[in-house]
Amino acid sequence: MSSTRAGAPVLAVTGWSAVSPVGTGAAGFTEAVRAGRAGGADVSGMFDAPLPSDRAHAIPDFRAADHLGRKGTRHLDRSTALALVATKLALESTDAAVDDDTGGRVGLVLGTTAGSIRTTSEFSRDTLVEERPYLVNPVMFPSATINCPAGRSAIWHGLRGVNATVAGGQMAGLNVLRYGANLIGSGHVDVLLAGAVEEFSPHMAWGHRALTDGYDVPLGEGAAVFVVEDADRVRARGRTPEAEVLASAFGTGAPEDTARTLEAGIVRALRLAGVDADEVWGVATGEHGVAGLDGAEDAGVRAALGDGPVRVRVKRLVGECNSASGPFQLAALLAHHRSDPGLDGRVAVLTSVSSDGAAGAAVVRGHRLPGPSAPAGPHGDGEAVA
Repeated sequence: MSSTRAGAPVLAVTGWSAVSPVGTGAAGFTEAVRAGRAGGADVSGMFDAPLPSDRAHAIPDFRAADHLGRKGTRHLDRSTALALVATKLALESTDAAVDDDTGGRVGLVLGTTAGSIRTTSEFSRDTLVEERPYLVNPVMFPSATINCPAGRSAIWHGLRGVNATVAGGQMAGLNVLRYGANLIGSGHVDVLLAGAVEEFSPHMAWGHRALTDGYDVPLGEGAAVFVVEDADRVRARGRTPEAEVLASAFGTGAPEDTARTLEAGIVRALRLAGVDADEVWGVATGEHGVAGLDGAEDAGVRAALGDGPVRVRVKRLVGECNSASGPFQLAALLAHHRSDPGLDGRVAVLTSVSSDGAAGAAVVRGHRLPGPSAPAGPHGDGEAVA
């Protein structure tokens, strides 16, 4: 069991954004969560290649040029475009000092499953079907590397600090937060943009169909990015964070032991955070739509926290977003804190499990920033759509 807290700082979230099937930007995503508005769109015209279904939780009308301008966006792969826009909106949402003078102390870490699988597959196919000497399109090559979204986003926005890509699949969101805490704690960066991105494509759609046939979690896509800093440093400067990632813990074991592995992770994360189980108002879980895996996650949560906390199930809104699922879970928790003044200062837990037996949890304390009040949410009924 590995963990983040001892020796690592508490991470303060000082800004965030999402590009999702239900809304763009923190405000748009929060409004969708508040309304319980699920995604779902006609994707039949997105690609020339056939799809297993005409509907998915994709963003067919997404265009990077609408947010970034036309210059330099023509040849962007979809993952990079989503990451660029999410990063731009996150930077616009924060009061952290990110400019030409501080850019060398600002880093970017993005989670992924395997990068742009569509670009990688098409580039590889061209090496087989095009005339020798393998007349592949050179414009595609940068996008066929797994770190393209992180690298291009950093260059575009002038972030000259640490730049990394974490290929963690379902665990990517938690892995990115842990890695970010270690980077900030060791003094490599002062400010970090941390998140994940996943694109919708025919390749992903058919793979999702093969892995989850018979289960009702449509494939989604999107990106969520958080601006994180050392919480003590933020407060010492008189700034108010929107949330604090107090601690996290991870473990691996046999797939049949996933429930126990998750339970141990939750218990350890709570202990590191100095939080009792009865203080937890909600749990953002990452159900996959795979019965055995979802059952293990549910069992682990109940064993560690009982039946009291509200379940926040964001995949019912955004679909299965793989590596971006964890960041969307965190975004959903923050959306609830923005919507409900009664949650100010309270603690929630984010959980993730994967089919290979890995499981982990993070403890998050949310704060409601000053501004117009929204009606209190329906907390206490044991369930929240997102």
